[in-house]
Amino acid sequence: MRLFYATTLVLLTAGTYLPASAEVMQVPGDTSQAEHQQMNMPVRGMNKDQVRAQFGEPNEIIPAVGEPPISRWVYNGYTVYFEYSYVIQSVVNR
Repeated sequence: MRLFYATTLVLLTAGTYLPASAEVMQVPGDTSQAEHQQMNMPVRGMNKDQVRAQFGEPNEIIPAVGEPPISRWVYNGYTVYFEYSYVIQSVVNR
């Protein structure tokens, strides 16, 4: 029985002393706000009226799906994702 408790204790504490590591991944099309402005794309927080006024009519409007509702506006070269009426991401089309 002592061997069981000793083995259990070793197994439970073994993971707490291992060094932690993480890898940072860059998602294709994931750009910062500065890059969006430089590329002339809508930035997070803009509303649909602001996007339409600054960037014009989209080539295609894809209706909202899910909860919260996410819709897409497709422009030449990039797609703008909206949650309700606000930009959450602009992504370069590949």
